Amino acid sequence: MEMLAGKKPIRVLVVDDHPVVRAGLTSLLRKQSGLRVIGAAHNGEAALELLHRSAADVVLLDLRMPKISGIDFLGKLRETENPPAAIILSSYEYEEEIYRAVKAGARGYLSKNASRAEIVAAINSVCAGGKYFSAEIAARISERESRSSLSVREVEILEMVSKGLTNKEIARVLQISQYTVRNHINHISAKLEVGDRTEAAMVAMQQGILNPH
Repeated sequence: MEMLAGKKPIRVLVVDDHPVVRAGLTSLLRKQSGLRVIGAAHNGEAALELLHRSAADVVLLDLRMPKISGIDFLGKLRETENPPAAIILSSYEYEEEIYRAVKAGARGYLSKNASRAEIVAAINSVCAGGKYFSAEIAARISERESRSSLSVREVEILEMVSKGLTNKEIARVLQISQYTVRNHINHISAKLEVGDRTEAAMVAMQQGILNPH
């Protein structure tokens, strides 16, 4: 099927650290009328270099990549001139990661199991200035919006908890009282809706608040 005369193809950049995924997406999208793949990058640094040379309208972005994570890449993307719209393409559906990606500027979210029709629909939607989230993902983002976020200090304490430090050891490292550490952990547990510090650390890793060691 030929493109309408005078209508420019949507320029797409694929960013994923898995060669098979990059190759598969590139092959799939190049067969689609109305799209033009300008390149495929294996990490955020390579993607930014590519964008300096070739403009893109839409970026399909993996969240979990070495060096520059997808979240960090979104921040750097916003600093570029005429930044492309970003769609997260991930194997994971951790609520916190999705929420942070949206806060960082992502306009859509797709599972890596998405069909070509769904990927193309998402690309067209965000390129036209819209967003693309399934009803389930949109509901989870909305639900997450209603809950309090962890503060920088709370995440710092949670990281230490996940490494096995006791309240006394955390207090010594941060030069605060054990009472203050305990209060922070109580607040963390309440926000994450868990029963204790161990469960808090586990849930934080499951939701992408902490990176697995």
